[in-house]
Amino acid sequence: MTEEVQTNGQKLLEVKDLRKFFPFSRGLIKRVRGNVKAVDGVSFDVNEGETLGLVGETGCGKTTTARCVIRAIDPTSGQILFRTADGPVVDMVGMDRRQLRAIRREMQMVFQDPFSSLNPRMTLFDIVSEPLYNYRTGNRSEREDRVGELLQLVGLRPEYMRRFPHAFSGGQRQRIGIARALALSPRLILADEPVSALDVSVQAQVLNLLSELQAQLGLTYIFVAHDLSVVRHISNRVVVMYVGQVVETAATHELFTAPKHPYTEALLSAVPVADPRARTERIVLRGDAPNPANPPTGCYFHPRCSYAQDICRTKTPVAEEISPGHLVACHRAQELELKGVEQVK
Repeated sequence: MTEEVQTNGQKLLEVKDLRKFFPFSRGLIKRVRGNVKAVDGVSFDVNEGETLGLVGETGCGKTTTARCVIRAIDPTSGQILFRTADGPVVDMVGMDRRQLRAIRREMQMVFQDPFSSLNPRMTLFDIVSEPLYNYRTGNRSEREDRVGELLQLVGLRPEYMRRFPHAFSGGQRQRIGIARALALSPRLILADEPVSALDVSVQAQVLNLLSELQAQLGLTYIFVAHDLSVVRHISNRVVVMYVGQVVETAATHELFTAPKHPYTEALLSAVPVADPRARTERIVLRGDAPNPANPPTGCYFHPRCSYAQDICRTKTPVAEEISPGHLVACHRAQELELKGVEQVK
């Protein structure tokens, strides 16, 4: 289990009050009428050598958060503090393209769809060596040697480098994507649902590969997913998001066994239990998730929460640390006794 991975305790990345709003317009003159609050005040940190899971239902803003962190899209406001290999901590928000180019050697991304993320007209050598070429790293012979090493590292044969992506299965294509992400020896990998498009048996192989690479290369992961079973297997800590906000952050074991936010409890009730004799009760949330362009007052979750009280409808909860490392944004976190996966009979 990844929970046993030892970290050095140093923060590699710290995200503070991150926001990303997308304006929308209406009418003939296209006047801006409001903003879709895709990411609304998200804060978390990532320790060097750990895997941080970023979870939530579709549309909660987890992928947008990851893309803001790597500056694939520009955040509206907030801070993204990254500790570089040279030592100084830099704020990536507000950096120009030249400054970002230097930082991006140290952070790379693995995309969700291994079929659309690889150019079908490029060979494996061209795909994996493209980061090396862009950063003027080595001559062609040296790049060929590096690509061969990377392919071996992810479980593929070096002689495959002359082939095109269509010759490979989905799992093999994702291994190619991982090799490309490792080309510049980054310290931080953002994995955006890297196994959701794969068969279950192949998912396990790719997850085990990611764990092995982390132990071998000292990598740090931000793992975006909606499958809590996968997150439980690979993550040290988990951040739960709902409508662009963080509602709970905790160590993986503590979050799965003793959740403190009703939304987390509802997510965990959908996690399959390995014991076929076990009977679990699924918590079905009423209604739909709020519109991020017009979220409700108070706690965003209160229209769907069976524990909601008057204060939940009027006052926005602030994240509080109820135990070491366990932060919850819920007015009733201290009094509620919620069910985790281990507690379900």
